[in-house]
Amino acid sequence: MASGEALGIGILGLGTAGRMLIPAIDAHPDCALRAIADPAEEVRAEVAAGRDIALCEDIESLVQAEGVDAVYVATPTPLHAAHTQAAAAAGKHVVVEKPMAVDLAEAEAMIAAADKAGVTLMVGHSRSFDPAFRRMREIIDTGRLGHVRMIHQVSYTDWIYRPRRPEELDSALGGGITFRQGAHQFDVIRLLAGGLVESLRAHSGDWDPIRPAVGAHTVFLTFAEGAVATAVYSGYGGFSSAALSSGIDERGFPEAEDAIGAARRAFAARAPGSDEFAAKRKRAAGSVKPAPPHHPMFGLTLVSCDGGDLRQSPQGIYLYNAQGRSEIEVEIDRTGRDCVVAELADAVLGRRAALHDGRWGLANLEICLAATESAESGRDVRLAHQVAVPRGEAPSRKNT
Repeated sequence: MASGEALGIGILGLGTAGRMLIPAIDAHPDCALRAIADPAEEVRAEVAAGRDIALCEDIESLVQAEGVDAVYVATPTPLHAAHTQAAAAAGKHVVVEKPMAVDLAEAEAMIAAADKAGVTLMVGHSRSFDPAFRRMREIIDTGRLGHVRMIHQVSYTDWIYRPRRPEELDSALGGGITFRQGAHQFDVIRLLAGGLVESLRAHSGDWDPIRPAVGAHTVFLTFAEGAVATAVYSGYGGFSSAALSSGIDERGFPEAEDAIGAARRAFAARAPGSDEFAAKRKRAAGSVKPAPPHHPMFGLTLVSCDGGDLRQSPQGIYLYNAQGRSEIEVEIDRTGRDCVVAELADAVLGRRAALHDGRWGLANLEICLAATESAESGRDVRLAHQVAVPRGEAPSRKNT
């Protein structure tokens, strides 16, 4: 990358995650989309329409494309390790989708490859990139509310019935609610509580024999500095947590009147043996939407501190304390994916170290794996690879 040139980004995998990063790349003044890669020629042609970019079939051709300095790995989770290592070996910076790998050994190999090549490795998108959660962390860092004592993150969606690839439903391959959606929850909770989870206990649910997969969980986490947290998620398409979030959905739009149960109805209506991958590809093609009118409401996130409570609002954050409820507005013109691209650019250009680096991603993966282990064994699991939030002041006093 020559001085003064834009950071050239190549996207590997053009599902929902890969497509949704493109507007964020376009919006960043220091970045440019240089290439895309996907095995399906028709998908490459559709996404590239009107753009002067390289069209590639695989990681090998993507890292050779002119002007590519960084690769966004948005392929299925079992491929993350190989694709990340290939990009790093070619001297490319990497952002890899969550969860970063299927096990800790793979994650450690990815970190080692990036370290050896001297390139940046980041893990995301996760909800902890969202501006409202980042603003909550800034408020916590000021100390005005005292110490974080308790966090609850509650999400109810229809995730389990949306079109899925087989590996997205297999916990051994990084699938199911705990890996695919718990990864968001744990990332947010760690950001707000300082990062250092000490132990956890989990219960998971696999309740629909027609759709066998982990579709729900409850996870109780304790932090080294005394905070406690719960992560509750159900993807079974009944109650919608938009009812807890002013009627705003996880994309930031008012929830449609017919949204509740829609994915479950569509799943039930799908013909046996029909091509679910085709349905998933069609859904991905419609994933890039106009800017939402509100902040995305990823369920209910409630943070309790000594001096008051924080939660998301459609326009930013609600603060509850002795003076009542007040609203802190947070800029609506930036998305979590805008923050992914900004964090990558800042890290590569030497402006600020990445928060969501490989070791942060490994710590998050450790929680997913530990929650799965705990749900199977019925026992508490202690954690060994956690890292602290590297900037600002984390909570530092035990609960009393």
